[in-house]
Amino acid sequence: MNFLSVAAKAIARRIRRWLQPSLVRRLLFAQIAVAGLLWSATLAFFLYDSNRLPELVRYDRIFLSIMACAQNLAFDPARQQQTLKAFDMALQETSSDFKSDQDRAPVLQVWQQGRLIYNSTPSVPLMHTQMPGRVERVRAGERVWRARAMTSPLLDTRVLLAEPDVLRLNFTIEHRSYYLLPLAISLPFIVFPAWLSVMLALRPWRPWRQVTKETAERGPADLSPLTFEPPHKELQPLVNGINGLLRSVRDRASRERGLIADAANELRTPLDAMRMNVEALKAQTADPGQRELMANLLRSNDRAARLVGQLQQLMRSDEMPRDASPATLAFDELVQYRIRLVEALARARGIALEFTHDEATPVAVHGERESLISMAGNLVENAIKYSPDGGMVKVRVWREASEAVLQVTDEGPGIPPALRERVFDRFFRNPDQTQSGSGLGLAIVRSVLEKHGGRIALSDGEGGRGLCATVWLPSSG
Repeated sequence: MNFLSVAAKAIARRIRRWLQPSLVRRLLFAQIAVAGLLWSATLAFFLYDSNRLPELVRYDRIFLSIMACAQNLAFDPARQQQTLKAFDMALQETSSDFKSDQDRAPVLQVWQQGRLIYNSTPSVPLMHTQMPGRVERVRAGERVWRARAMTSPLLDTRVLLAEPDVLRLNFTIEHRSYYLLPLAISLPFIVFPAWLSVMLALRPWRPWRQVTKETAERGPADLSPLTFEPPHKELQPLVNGINGLLRSVRDRASRERGLIADAANELRTPLDAMRMNVEALKAQTADPGQRELMANLLRSNDRAARLVGQLQQLMRSDEMPRDASPATLAFDELVQYRIRLVEALARARGIALEFTHDEATPVAVHGERESLISMAGNLVENAIKYSPDGGMVKVRVWREASEAVLQVTDEGPGIPPALRERVFDRFFRNPDQTQSGSGLGLAIVRSVLEKHGGRIALSDGEGGRGLCATVWLPSSG
C-alpha cells in the first residue's frame, strides 16, 4: 500500500511539473506549431492547384491519345469501343483515389461526327464546355465537375474528361494521407531540431541562474546592487531594473533610519534634562502625594528613555553590514557579561537568574560585539520583565555541532503559538499583554541574527509555562 501511495505521489508530482508553465516548452510548441502551419499552407497550395487543374484533365497527351484511338479505329466500331474501354480502365487505375466509388470516378465522353461514341459512366449526363482546351466547372445532374474538352478536325472528334470538383480534396486527404501521414512521420524530426534550436537560443539560461542565485542568497536587509553583469542585451534591462529597485528601496530605508536615529538622539537630551529636574524637585519636597506623582513621572521617563535606546539599537543593527564580523568572541562570556548588567533589575523584583554553560568547552562566535550583546540583553530583559515577582529566569549557552546555542526560559504568561511569528514585527505587541513595552525588543533580536546568519525559535517554557527563546548562531572554531 505504501508503494502504491508513493508511486501515486510521484506520478502526481510529475504531472504537476508538466502542467507548470515552461518557457522552453512554450517555445518548442511554438516552433512545432509554426512548422505545422507551414506544412498546412504548403499542402493547401498543392491541393488548391491540384483541384484547380485536376491531374487527368491537365495533360494534353491523354486527350491526343484518346483522339488517335478513336480516329484510327473509326471504321471498326467494335475494336474502337474495346480500345476506348481499355483506355478508360487505365484512366480509372491511374486515378486510384476514386477506385472504391464508381459514382465519383472520372468521366470520359467521346464524340465523333457529332455522335456520342463512348460514355464511361452512363449515369452521368452528357457535359459540354464553352471553350475547348480550358478547364471549366460544369454542372451535370446534381454534381459539379471539373471538365475539359479538346477537339480535332479529323472526323470531327471531340474528347471530354471530367473529375469531381470539391470532393477531390476530401478524397486526397482520406485515401492518400497527404496531410496526416507525412506530418506524423516527420513529427519526430521536427521536435528534435526545434528543441535543439530552443536550447541553443536560450543559452543565456546560465546568466539567468546566476541572477536568480545571487538574488536568492541575499538577506532581506541586503540592498546592495547585483554584482553580476549579464553580457546579453535581453538580460541587461532586467538586472538594471532590479538594481534600480534595490537602490530606491535602499535610499528610502536609509532616509527612514536617519530620521529615526536623529529623532532618537534629539529625544535623549530633553529626556535626560526632564529626569534631572524631576529628581531635583522630588528631593526638595516632602509632600507624599507630590513625591508619588514625581515617581510616576520618573517611571514614564524611564520607559521613554528605554524606547529611545531600543530605537538606537535597532538603527545600529540595521546599519551593520551583512558581512560585518570583526572579531571572534567568547559567546558564553558575552552572555554572562550582559546578565551581570541586569542582575540589579532581577533582584529588585526577587527574580532568580540562573546561568548555565560548560566551562570546559568554550563557545565562540564570529560577529560584532555590541550587536550580539544587544541581542542577548533584549532576550534576558524581556524574560525578567514578563516573569512574575519571585520567579526564575534560566539562561543556558552550549555548543551544538557547528552552532552556538543560547536559550532563555522564563515563567511569564508566554506567547500564544499563533502570535509567535508576528512578535518579531516592529512595534507589534500581544493584545493580551498587560506589561508596558515598545514592541521593539524581539525585532532587534531578529535583525541582529539576520546579519550574523543566525535564527531564533519560540516555544513553551518548562512544564508548558512561560516562554522559551532559543537562538542558534554559527560557531567559530
